Amino acid sequence: MAQVTFWYHTGLTQRCLGETSVFHGRSPLLAGSWDEAGRPSRDWTRSPMRQVEDESGCVAFTATVELDAAPGQRLDWGVGLQGPHGGEVWAIPTEIGRSDSSARFCSFDVGDGAQEVRYRLTHLRWLGANRVRRAGGADGLRFVVWAPNAQAVELVFGATWDGTDPGRHPADRALPPDHIRGGYIADDGSGRRSDLPAIPLTRCPDGTWVSDPRDPGLPEGGVYRQHLPYMYRITREDGSVRYRSDIYSRLQIGRGAMNPRGAAFDGPVSDLSGSVSCSVTVDPDRVTAYLRESPPYLEGAEPVWPERHFIDATEFWRDEFTEGRRPPNRIEDLIIYELHVGALGFGRPGPGTLEDAIGLLDHIAAAGFNAVELLPLAEFAGSGENWGYAPSHPFAIESSAGGRDHCKFFVRECHRRGLAVLLDVVFNHFAHDAERSTSAYDSPYPQNDFYYWYEGHPSQYRERDGGYLDNLSTAYAPRFSEEMVRKMFISSAIALLTEFHVDGFRVDQTTSIHSYNRLHADGRPVPAANAFGGKFLREFGRSLRMVRPDVLLIAEDHSGWEEITRPVEAGGIGFDARWFSDFYHNLAGDTGRAGRSANLLRQAAVSMGRGGLAMDLFASVLAATADRRVVYPESHDEAGNSSGAFEDRHMTDAGKEFTSHRSLVVAANAAPLIGATRAYAEARVRFAWGMTALSAGTPMTLFGEEVGAVKRFKYNAVLDHKEDLLGLAQRDGAGLYAFFREVNALRAARPALRKRQIEILYTHNANRVIAFSRWDEAETYLVVGSLNDRPFPHGYVLVHPRIGTRPWTEVFSSDDPGYGGDGICNPGPIDSTSGAIDIRLPHAGFVVLRSHTA
Repeated sequence: MAQVTFWYHTGLTQRCLGETSVFHGRSPLLAGSWDEAGRPSRDWTRSPMRQVEDESGCVAFTATVELDAAPGQRLDWGVGLQGPHGGEVWAIPTEIGRSDSSARFCSFDVGDGAQEVRYRLTHLRWLGANRVRRAGGADGLRFVVWAPNAQAVELVFGATWDGTDPGRHPADRALPPDHIRGGYIADDGSGRRSDLPAIPLTRCPDGTWVSDPRDPGLPEGGVYRQHLPYMYRITREDGSVRYRSDIYSRLQIGRGAMNPRGAAFDGPVSDLSGSVSCSVTVDPDRVTAYLRESPPYLEGAEPVWPERHFIDATEFWRDEFTEGRRPPNRIEDLIIYELHVGALGFGRPGPGTLEDAIGLLDHIAAAGFNAVELLPLAEFAGSGENWGYAPSHPFAIESSAGGRDHCKFFVRECHRRGLAVLLDVVFNHFAHDAERSTSAYDSPYPQNDFYYWYEGHPSQYRERDGGYLDNLSTAYAPRFSEEMVRKMFISSAIALLTEFHVDGFRVDQTTSIHSYNRLHADGRPVPAANAFGGKFLREFGRSLRMVRPDVLLIAEDHSGWEEITRPVEAGGIGFDARWFSDFYHNLAGDTGRAGRSANLLRQAAVSMGRGGLAMDLFASVLAATADRRVVYPESHDEAGNSSGAFEDRHMTDAGKEFTSHRSLVVAANAAPLIGATRAYAEARVRFAWGMTALSAGTPMTLFGEEVGAVKRFKYNAVLDHKEDLLGLAQRDGAGLYAFFREVNALRAARPALRKRQIEILYTHNANRVIAFSRWDEAETYLVVGSLNDRPFPHGYVLVHPRIGTRPWTEVFSSDDPGYGGDGICNPGPIDSTSGAIDIRLPHAGFVVLRSHTA
């Protein structure tokens, strides 16, 4: 008989799991391919598991079984969660490692004696630097790193010192960030702390290397809270030695953009790129007590690092919400404000910060938005000068933005205002320059570059990089066939859900993950990579919904794959919605797709009132917004970064002499925004947001659109194009800001306008008019829009059976003088007869009428 102890580790504390996870109130059951006598069987048996707290302080389940099986025999197992009234949730979200199967179970080979078998839902509190509980003593500090090809791994500590100290003694107190020097270990080893020895790690059978928490050279657990810089010294597969950061790092010490590229560095950490700097130990259960760590703890005080005053995370989140102002948790209720933190901080050099973003929240909430979607905040190369789509450390928050605790302050302040928080995450590629984080981590041989998919052997290709995969991203595709890679991305998202309390994610370019994989050498498709990309996305959806069933998930997906938005319970991936770029191209369309899209905003500006517009083309995508779509008149991709119609005299990318632009500029065809030209442009922008906000999709716009921002938003020139958003709201953009506030409030207050029900009632290309209906069981809304340069002040007759015979009341006109309009509206009740109604229409605007549902 073989005694086997099974472990199921969640990697989450009881506090992080909370009462909304599928684990709450359910009993864990061990299921396995053996009978009640322990003999191998095709009919699986189930037996109870005990819930325990493992050595990392996390919820785990365990059971020991006597098996009557021969050594070497393979058996399968899993864990089910049984509800109090029956029914079972299968708790293994991971599919087996075959591209042609979606089965979900674990396997192991029976050993000669007692053995332990483990499954980890997440790798949180296992990989990386973590506190572990030691019997009868103080908590210890354990380091675990995955390096399956390494010959040896050592833990080394990085030196930091006060720049005013000529002796460069190791820093032993909090300092202003600009005073801190070091934080980088060069290729020759300079930059290491000489007073702390290198600590050898021990290899485990799964390819991880682990430190002994009792090692006398390891600092006591108290240092865990003191932000100790460290790296791994790895003897790679070929015997070469490299210094590597920790991909599971919760904090990177660098705050700037400089990459020393292996040379000695003694400059300030404020100049050093976090993507190549030392990793730092952090206690995830504690949060700094103050946004700025310096007396008197008020705005404007100089910060210090490491922070000195911490509180328990439970205490920090205790007053997270304001009664009566809970953030929305349904995708159809969101009105999303897309924001890049680095673009804030108008009037001062350097990237904006999360503190700046907190200062913008009242402005966002007052404009009627109820969700903020942040461009990527995971540690990335290049500081705040770019958008963040080159992530190096998915568990760390970009230090130049303020770091992990400032992110928690931001989320808490959002929630207090009733704002949901979505984070943009990048799983389709790693940082472009990732030599210290993921690239060639423990081997110089491409086929063993384990974070990246590599087909075959380098000898098969003319160039060594021929076996990597391109996927229309800016770096090579991850190796999604490797469970450790999939779990790394999934664990990072779950950490953001449970430690940072974010409400959901927008996942970048999911089509690159499941459809676009091609061999770098010759562009051949790689179907297996696409299949494993799909496996990753399913595991991602299942895992997150187990921990937070109401998590908000949005995919940037340009395929028609139905599995993207199919619920996980039905075998799908479980995204709530996907970005709908066709809506943008037809509504705004300044990215060079003339002829294939309606391009309404662009064509209205260039036609000078002559000829019609393709309202019928736009109507087809407007109708499609009912199919779980996020719709927008502008996003980060189109506000000056894409190729387009407008000359960029400050070109920052070769081949992009002409680019897209901000909506207000597009609406005026780049003419000076003065007088009647500005009035017409603002009216067209109001039309564009009205069609977006009143569609059946989830509306979103880019920061600055609500006040008429006019500077391009380019991925590599963020700091040169900052705008004074708060100032614009008080001056030139006041009318637009008032309009956004009112139309957003209309959508938020009317359930019928948040339903996925929409019907196109009328289009007229020559007159540039469109009409559609939104409804629920109680109310029906008629939205009539016009991009004609002239109004219809004496009426415009619409005929459609749904209009019926009934009274209608105007509840909104985009032409209100308070928005800068001319005041054309429909006062008093309007009666429709036999499906016909006569409505006054403004130029470049829309009206909304309400009636009771027949």
